[in-house]
Amino acid sequence: MGFPGARRTICNLILTAGLFFLTLLFCTPASSQDGEPSLPQAQAAKPIQVVEQGKFILHKFENPIGEETYQISGDGDSLAVKMDFKFTDRGTLVPLSATFRAAKDWTPEAFEIKGRNSRSTAIDRAVEVNTTQVRLRDRDKWTQVARPSMFFTISGYAPTTLQMLMVRYWSGHGSPAELGTLPTGRVKIEPRGQDQVNIDGRNETLDRFTIEGLIWGRETLWFDSKKNLIASVTTDAEFDHFEAIRDGYESALGAFVGKAGSDGMAALADISKGISGSRADALALIGGTLIDGTGKDPVSDSIVVIEKGQIVAAGPRKEVKIPRGATKIDTRGKTILPGLWDMHAHFEQVEWGPIYLAAGATTVRDCGNEFEFITAVRDAVAQGRGLGPRLLLAGIVDGAGPLALGVERVDTPEQAKMWTDKYHAAGFQQIKIYSSVKLEELRVVAEEAHRLGMTVTGHVPEGLNAYQTIEAGQDQINHIEYIADMMLPALPANASPLDRLKAAGDIDLNSPEVQKAITFLVQHGTVVDPTLALFEFFTANTSKPPVSIEPGVAKVAPELAAILAETGPPSPAAPILDKTVQKDIAIVGALHRAGVPIVAGTDQTVPGHSLYREIELYVQAGFTPMEAIQAATIVPARVMSLDKEVGTVETGKRADLIILDANPLESIHNIRKVEFVITNGIMYNCAELWRSVGFKP
Repeated sequence: MGFPGARRTICNLILTAGLFFLTLLFCTPASSQDGEPSLPQAQAAKPIQVVEQGKFILHKFENPIGEETYQISGDGDSLAVKMDFKFTDRGTLVPLSATFRAAKDWTPEAFEIKGRNSRSTAIDRAVEVNTTQVRLRDRDKWTQVARPSMFFTISGYAPTTLQMLMVRYWSGHGSPAELGTLPTGRVKIEPRGQDQVNIDGRNETLDRFTIEGLIWGRETLWFDSKKNLIASVTTDAEFDHFEAIRDGYESALGAFVGKAGSDGMAALADISKGISGSRADALALIGGTLIDGTGKDPVSDSIVVIEKGQIVAAGPRKEVKIPRGATKIDTRGKTILPGLWDMHAHFEQVEWGPIYLAAGATTVRDCGNEFEFITAVRDAVAQGRGLGPRLLLAGIVDGAGPLALGVERVDTPEQAKMWTDKYHAAGFQQIKIYSSVKLEELRVVAEEAHRLGMTVTGHVPEGLNAYQTIEAGQDQINHIEYIADMMLPALPANASPLDRLKAAGDIDLNSPEVQKAITFLVQHGTVVDPTLALFEFFTANTSKPPVSIEPGVAKVAPELAAILAETGPPSPAAPILDKTVQKDIAIVGALHRAGVPIVAGTDQTVPGHSLYREIELYVQAGFTPMEAIQAATIVPARVMSLDKEVGTVETGKRADLIILDANPLESIHNIRKVEFVITNGIMYNCAELWRSVGFKP
């Protein structure tokens, strides 16, 4: 969902300096919406004839934020395509343009793309196709490769028009199982059936496809009978929900989003059938070291018995009887822990499901998502029609403004009550406050949520501080930066973002401001998910590569690797940011020692792996390894009022647990050695889960 709050400006400055944050079937050439084109032969005296044009409305979290227009012209024996893609995301302009030239069967001849594909990432690439060779440009560097027999030119999820043309090429060339792409990569295009959508009172039948290989995971695209791309549901270069809908079809946006979620989960459910493990009604884990999460000493030779998804016994071997017929799993030399929690997730594509499980996370709290998508995904998991952890949902609300996200506006008390009621009726556990909510509406949201038995988490909106939002009823705070802001000494009214960053790095933990803030948080029972791993990842540069911060970068899917590894040289602000992150870690330690509940959350940094890093950073902050593990097990279970059901390995609890190849109490880094995950009684091999979505185990 992107980086939040008061540090946004300075992080944008650093990113600018080089730091990374992070269709159907078509044998014919392009058709216009009025019918099949007639492509003229090239004649010097004749103007170029436009044979197709169109417009897509671009959305982020279903909120319209820009447009993409395209124009296809006949030019002799070729087709020339011009595409302009532009949106504004939370106040930042993201422009991109591309040109493409092809033979009439869509065989590429030339391609160029230049601009930005997110707030923090740029692209500048070109492809020139000759008879036997292809020249490739990445910024100012040219290389040359042999011309493949079959290929298409495309680079990433945008512009949407190129995906339409790629599917036309694929269909017209035999619909191969895989299609090579240049400058890099390979894609898989799969027909997934048909859907009927209602557009302003008329029903249309559209063909649905998925594409894998342009981004990490699946994109879902729909085409009409005239061979036009109608809708694309994907994610952008920040991992955020992104939709492109052909002009005139926006009324079906929610239906497209929901269908993409349910279809993606169905595809993963099919994949899960081939992952080894156990689906036995009764399991006995024999001989492992049991760390049950309660804080008790480990049990070195234990037995854990699971029947129909529930733990029926757990303890020393001599005290536990193995039921007749149970499937026995030898866990000697292994360590058994409760399943982990990620309390700051943005489950924005179905591939997060296998990733969370592979990392050992059996419960995640989604901290803001598209309503139709996340409810479809949650229900698919709960009903056994998908692959993923148990999902707890915090429904996002925001106010109008340049930083607004999504479509759930609470600019009036009536809207605040309406959205809170809608989320409650749909089974959400919390409301998530975003960056443009006003104080009065926050009060209404909190009052209504509490009346309904929900709690309130989220950001501290622009112009407010955490004292105000907590007093207004906010129960939990996402991101340590908002807590650090409470601890700053008084700054001049004209203090710059850099001044504030410097001051954050110089916070004195013994100062009156810090003690006042900690006392206030303890008195109000405020829960904090710090997302330390997110802020630490901001400090990467060429002198401090991302993989040196999070080794999981080397294991991610190829579509993610280039994005996560992209950095520039250290900026002048880099040492200041380093110091601030170290202070954040120290603040989390101080909060923990004072009794403020800390729950582990990652917010979309390095999928799966950042949960490990978050836990490791808690030990760096002064937690014992057991306390750090509890921040990702029993503490979040208590916070979400589920501690009687999950969070520890005890008799009567849900069978959510993990089996590690080493003991994390001996070294917290062993938390990364998860070999098997058991969720609701089903056991999966984690290496195979990683591989199922393109990661290395």
